[in-house]
Amino acid sequence: MPNILLEMQDIVKEFAGGVRALDQVNIQVKEKSIHALVGENGAGKSTLMNVLSGVYPYGTYKGMIRYHGEECKFKTIRNSEDKGIVIIHQELALIPYLSIMENIFLGNECQSKGVVNWGKCRFEAMKLMETVGLHDLPDTPVNKIGVGKQQLVEIAKALSKDVKLLILDEPTAALNDEESEKLLELLLMLREKWGMTAIMISHKLNEITKVADEITIIRDGKTIETLNKNTDEFSEDRIIKGMVGREITNRYPQRTDCKIGDVCLEIKNWNVYSPDIANKVIVNNVNLNVRRGEVVGIAGLMGAGRTELAMSIFGRAYGAHISGEIIKDGKTVKITTVSDAIKNGIAYVTEDRKGQGLILIDDIRVNTTLPSLKKLSLRGVVNAQKEIKVAESYLERLHIKAQGIHQFTKNLSGGNQQKVMLARWIYADPDVLILDEPTRGIDVGAKYEIYCVINELARLGKSVIVISSELPEVLGISDRIYVMNEGCFVGELSQAEASQESVMQCIMRCNKNKQVV
Repeated sequence: MPNILLEMQDIVKEFAGGVRALDQVNIQVKEKSIHALVGENGAGKSTLMNVLSGVYPYGTYKGMIRYHGEECKFKTIRNSEDKGIVIIHQELALIPYLSIMENIFLGNECQSKGVVNWGKCRFEAMKLMETVGLHDLPDTPVNKIGVGKQQLVEIAKALSKDVKLLILDEPTAALNDEESEKLLELLLMLREKWGMTAIMISHKLNEITKVADEITIIRDGKTIETLNKNTDEFSEDRIIKGMVGREITNRYPQRTDCKIGDVCLEIKNWNVYSPDIANKVIVNNVNLNVRRGEVVGIAGLMGAGRTELAMSIFGRAYGAHISGEIIKDGKTVKITTVSDAIKNGIAYVTEDRKGQGLILIDDIRVNTTLPSLKKLSLRGVVNAQKEIKVAESYLERLHIKAQGIHQFTKNLSGGNQQKVMLARWIYADPDVLILDEPTRGIDVGAKYEIYCVINELARLGKSVIVISSELPEVLGISDRIYVMNEGCFVGELSQAEASQESVMQCIMRCNKNKQVV
């Protein structure tokens, strides 16, 4: 019978204002296993792992941590790392302008008497890179490799610290399917060959059921149950029921009372060049249209150019030498800035809610009303009471879990941050709303609520464009789908024609034609 490596008993964690994030949480993790931690956004998963790793030091929480049978009172992350417990956060802790090698050994350099032995660092880095399947040169700057490879650098960094228990918080949230598959295979290999134990937080339930030996479900800061792969039902539906407290029979709500009207936005012969690499075409002669009351999906592999297309339409927020025509309600419009886009009723919800979307050091109120202050102002003075009422109404309408509208957005869960961004642009009342990865990194319950918001916008006659790397999501919510590959639209499918197979056929047919040429 496997030994218990970790026990967390009756963990209680409260924040300012008496908010109890963890309420008597208990978890046991067996040695040489992959243990998944799942729950809705704001359930307390990341908070629990921050308690374990020393981000929240001993004394700031109640309860007991036992590791290898010994009680641990970690005051810092360094204390937990000394025991072989290493956490990789969703926002990777890498320095972009340092090399892969330097990042792997950052703070843990091969040195003697304060002198770094770079030759040894390079040799050891290459061994670790071989282990995790990273085949770039160790001198390559981290900002020159993709997110998938950066995730491998983080794992190599953990291995350099002689990791025994690896904690991964949403490790595949920003990865494509191929990169995610490689990462999961790496975790399985490290468990089998290195005897490493892992705790994995993820909202991708198909990945959880593939690699996890046990799953602990947390809801509203409390432990609900732990499922064992060998003895319990291990299906996605069973996990969802534990997470949300009820069965969700239809993950994509049906749209009712929605009439598709005239074309609202049309893009003709749209071309975008890279702002960094001369003569590199990112979007190539794209034509697109969306009608009022219609939800149009854009499917494609990572790097297809979907985000670049959306940002270039939204006031040329990305790209160089942009050409083409934007037609709004039958009339050609000139949009050269983000302000122009907003004035013409076009809004864009970015995929990078923390880097480009929200002002994290400001509150929900400010983030909700920021683009629409003119609606709340008289002679340049904002009506504070009206602004508060608007923010409070969207807090209630979108079921944003927060202490109130004055809570900083940096302290919200990912799903609630996403709802704040939606609230911002819904209040701006655009005619066209472009949603870029609107449900990335959020739980199934919050996804369902966002799908309901999208349906409501369509019912009100808005035109909605959804970009998503999750193909089932695109298929589940779209009336029509464009398929994009290498900067081009390679297919247009009606709801009746669309399937995972037909989308991939469009992409593969395009690749085959290019090879023939």
